[in-house]
Amino acid sequence: MADTLIVADRVVPATGADIFMPGFVRISRGTIAEVARGRPAGTADLELTDGVLVPGFVDLQVNGHFGVDLAAVDPAGWASVVARLPETGTTAFLPTFITAPVHKLAAALRATREFGPGLPFGARVLGVHVEGPFISLRRRGAHDPEWIIEPEPEAVGELLDAGRGVLRLVTLAPERPGAIAAIKRFTEAGVLVSVGHSDATAQQVAAAADAGASVVTHLFNAQTGMHHRAPGVVGQALVDRRLTSGLIADLHHVAASVCAIAFAAAVGRIAIVTDAAACADMPPGRYQLGGQLIKLPPGGGVPPMRADGTLAGSGLRMDLGVANIVAVGVDLITAVTAATRIPADLMRRPDLGRIAPGAAADMVWLSNDLRTRATWIAGEIVYSAVAGFGETHGAGSASHHAFAPTTHGDPLGAHGR
Repeated sequence: MADTLIVADRVVPATGADIFMPGFVRISRGTIAEVARGRPAGTADLELTDGVLVPGFVDLQVNGHFGVDLAAVDPAGWASVVARLPETGTTAFLPTFITAPVHKLAAALRATREFGPGLPFGARVLGVHVEGPFISLRRRGAHDPEWIIEPEPEAVGELLDAGRGVLRLVTLAPERPGAIAAIKRFTEAGVLVSVGHSDATAQQVAAAADAGASVVTHLFNAQTGMHHRAPGVVGQALVDRRLTSGLIADLHHVAASVCAIAFAAAVGRIAIVTDAAACADMPPGRYQLGGQLIKLPPGGGVPPMRADGTLAGSGLRMDLGVANIVAVGVDLITAVTAATRIPADLMRRPDLGRIAPGAAADMVWLSNDLRTRATWIAGEIVYSAVAGFGETHGAGSASHHAFAPTTHGDPLGAHGR
């Protein structure tokens, strides 16, 4: 593969507090060879005269998109999502399975392990996020109460066994009996644990972090809120430096001013997520979430719901999430970093989420209004909304998905580099 030299009006490397205006990036063999401020000595292969060049987005919570419910574990559906997520600026993600009977979750993990390595070139699959079934009945949100159970050793073991090489993140409620032992067991097996759908006190969340939990799932949603005498999940998440919180940035799940509070309170510990369901980038209508019916009502950005009115995932895309966070007053560097380096670091992937020498050449060119214009994965242009822009390849190796050990310390990711 020939080297590619890109000059951009603005570059956000997401490695610090700088915007290069202008800046340039040199790509060699699918990785970043050089990034610097100013103009290069040579002639650029591509010149981006407006907008901003940023790292590819990393989304830790994707239930579905483009009409596909990922919990159905249909290889063709997954292939479609992998191929099309770059349209939204997402270059790496965690397919997410919500609460279901443990044997069904285990079967879904085994199926993913079988067909995952053969997925086409596109957004990198970093493993699977299992959200449930060890959650709070009171804070279940759109999860089916009949399938919520205690984290008993047999159930934990079944998920770990089925998820070898693919299970990357588990969301659970730490106040449930046996949860602390489960957190230790998951983390010892290399699986990240997130506090979510939880009625825990701040003390119980701290105990979860003591046991190895490092993430909080969709901050503010389906968890104990913050009271001045009872900080709850939210309060502990904001002050505990061991915890990084996902935030659904559609401005419906969490009000704009509250999003701003989260970024101000937990500096460097907020990761923008979509929690996208199958209805994302689709017209209003009926869709599936975890095999159950949801309805996307009319209205831009309005989330899907269950029949009882409970919010059920979102219709958000990552580029819009970044734009929303900038609109609430968060600076561009912080917003981009929350969608790139912070989630990549949580996944122990220092090769992703930044424009830096040695990192994968996963990048997004955003317009001035922060919508995706073009996306690169491993140096290949996999999406362009601009006629005649570069050359869209889309024929790279499928082996970049994450289903085996890696030198980056990620138990899933030899194929994700």
